[in-house]
Amino acid sequence: MPQKTLVLLKPEALKWGIAGDVIKELSKTKLRLVGVKLVKVSEELAKKHYKAHEGKPFFEILVRHITGHFHKENVLALVYAGENSIKIVRDKAGATDPSKAEQNTIRAKFGKPKMEIGVFENVVHTSATPEEAEAEIKLWFRSEELTEKVFETKKISVCVEREAWK
Repeated sequence: MPQKTLVLLKPEALKWGIAGDVIKELSKTKLRLVGVKLVKVSEELAKKHYKAHEGKPFFEILVRHITGHFHKENVLALVYAGENSIKIVRDKAGATDPSKAEQNTIRAKFGKPKMEIGVFENVVHTSATPEEAEAEIKLWFRSEELTEKVFETKKISVCVEREAWK
């Protein structure tokens, strides 16, 4: 199976109206888009996503940022697949600090170089390693939400109460 990676368009990308521009940049990579959804990020999901940073001084602000506290917006979650997708997407995204990102990367073009809210408003999150990508994709997506099988699955019986359309 080809390598997979998670990309999150953070709340500022939606607030600033640049989500389409970011997706256009990502489409230049020629990777396959195999999953996309708009997510209202809960505190629980945010804390699971940023678990590696738990205990660090900026952990709570990361959680507040991704849950839309500062920009009052959701997150657009995407999964791309293809050879070397993690490296390709990370190269396209650029350095975490937009002021240090190479010219023509997503963060250099669209991110804010100042930390006005306590974290970089760098528009996107990208998986760093194959292990991180797998864990993040499984956290953000159910297997049936992707257009192709990206990891091994198993059949389970689930009884869930959920809201439905009237």
